[in-house]
Amino acid sequence: MRSNRAQNTLLYLGMAAVIVAFAFPVLWVFSLSLRTAAEISAVPPPLVPEVPQWGNYGRVLETTNIGRYLLNSLIVVAGSVIGCLAVCIPAAYGMSRLRFRGERTFSRFVLACQLISPVVLVVPIYRVFVSLDLVNNYLGLILVYVAVTSPFLTWFLRDYLDTVPAQLDEAAMMDGCTRWQALLWIVLPTAAPGIASAAIVVSVLSWSQFAVPFVLLDDSNLYPVSVGVVNLQQTGNEITTQYLAAGSILAVVPVIVVFIVLQRYIVGALTAGSLKG
Repeated sequence: MRSNRAQNTLLYLGMAAVIVAFAFPVLWVFSLSLRTAAEISAVPPPLVPEVPQWGNYGRVLETTNIGRYLLNSLIVVAGSVIGCLAVCIPAAYGMSRLRFRGERTFSRFVLACQLISPVVLVVPIYRVFVSLDLVNNYLGLILVYVAVTSPFLTWFLRDYLDTVPAQLDEAAMMDGCTRWQALLWIVLPTAAPGIASAAIVVSVLSWSQFAVPFVLLDDSNLYPVSVGVVNLQQTGNEITTQYLAAGSILAVVPVIVVFIVLQRYIVGALTAGSLKG
């Protein structure tokens, strides 16, 4: 009993340390967003503002294009989710159901593609997109997001589809369905929780991209919020750190809300994938 209590205590302490490590930067930025310019430059800086300046958020919303940046992010994220699911669902279904020569090699190649950082590819991609007239274009940005997230999403969905009994689509094909019809009418409804969690993962990854849109977009009216908040940095002699922090919190809030509301889908899909076979 003492051994179990000690193990549980260490486990809880470890969990608390992880929570603090991830939560403290967000809480610190939130504190910055509520300070005055004097409190920003104070040494040592206060942990909590003396009088919270909620008006900083109002000023950011009224005097900047952050609303446009948020809309741009929503457009790009929606396109990325649709594109990724259109590509990855058939690929994951094929990897889950079909057996072919070189299957393991192909699976490992797909996984290896996920190890390539988009930062490494962004400059060559920019040169190619210039020739294709895809710079300063939502479509070009969406294509890159689909390319960089598809390997992980294919593996994610394949693990989930492995938990869906193959007898379901086999029975559908015996009743006259084609394989595509079995996928659309039988497998996809059954795998809806996994597909929903995959869409959430793509949304979070696409929302947080910075390097790719920073290089591929020159028109500020097309900036997603991850790039647009950079414009809230110090200008001239005015200290605008509090506005930058407020803009950062506004950029992060949609992702946090979506994750908190829909986290059960992600946990359910990961659990199902871990219990396959």
